[in-house]
Amino acid sequence: MESLDIILIAARGEDSTHQLKTNYSNIDQLSADMVAFSNSYGGKILVGIQEVKDQAALIVGLNDQEVKNLNQMISSSASQGVVPAVNPKTSVVDVNGKLVLVIEIPEGINKPYQDKNGVFWVKNGSDKRKATGREELQRLFQNAGLVHADEVPVNGSGISDLDLDYFSRFYKKRFGRSLEDEPISIDKILENMNLSRNNQLNLAAILLFSTNPDFRVPAFILKARSYLTDTASENSYLDSQDIRGKLTDVLHRSVNFILMNIHHIQAGQSVNSLGQSEIPRIVLEELIANALMHRDYFISAPIRVFIFSNRVEIIIKLTN
Repeated sequence: MESLDIILIAARGEDSTHQLKTNYSNIDQLSADMVAFSNSYGGKILVGIQEVKDQAALIVGLNDQEVKNLNQMISSSASQGVVPAVNPKTSVVDVNGKLVLVIEIPEGINKPYQDKNGVFWVKNGSDKRKATGREELQRLFQNAGLVHADEVPVNGSGISDLDLDYFSRFYKKRFGRSLEDEPISIDKILENMNLSRNNQLNLAAILLFSTNPDFRVPAFILKARSYLTDTASENSYLDSQDIRGKLTDVLHRSVNFILMNIHHIQAGQSVNSLGQSEIPRIVLEELIANALMHRDYFISAPIRVFIFSNRVEIIIKLTN
């Protein structure tokens, strides 16, 4: 990093990849900053720059002893204060006779990271914050490939939640054999298919094969509403439905609801024909299927479908 780069960053102020510090006196604070950058997209900490409210930051610089002390603190923090350990790169830049220590922290390859006190930190714009919510922590582990939402056990669930007739038909179609002819128990079959563990069904099993999925996971339904106009208004409200059931049922019922509430056009057919929907069924099936399969199941919120006079909106919540 060149001195001009530092001058420009000081003038612009902090952002999600650049942090400005006058100095560090607390190794725990340094570790928290390193954890936050490692859990996010990496970044640089510029030490020797003082932020001034409503003004460009001041380059105050460090003396040689402060640089030496900081390098020792960085080494200790990276190896002992961050878990797992990280490997930051440091450099000293002379900016008009003032020394600025640049700590470059790459995006971590062993996420998630935590400090020695077990706290997970993430970047939040130019600042950082603790990742405390259960779903947010789950996403950190999911991004690291350590946990997958569909494999998370559903508390209180068991074999009694399964629609056994439906599962039997699926099993026969998929494997060409009847459940009754298998030499192992249904519990073992589910475990072998990665649908349960310790007799407890996971989210995939509940959503795909449960008799009543929303009893166990009530947030994972689809809420559909149609309006007479091109804006959402209670005065123009036409129809609504909370669509529940197995994922396949939700898919078909959702598509049918949309088809019932969008315009149909003649498209060259006779006047006695039913007409063709403005949006082909195959397109709607693809859109709803993508929403159901690729949504983040660590976020407990329904998918929402809004049908207006001129468009259809499919909304998936991305954050809590």
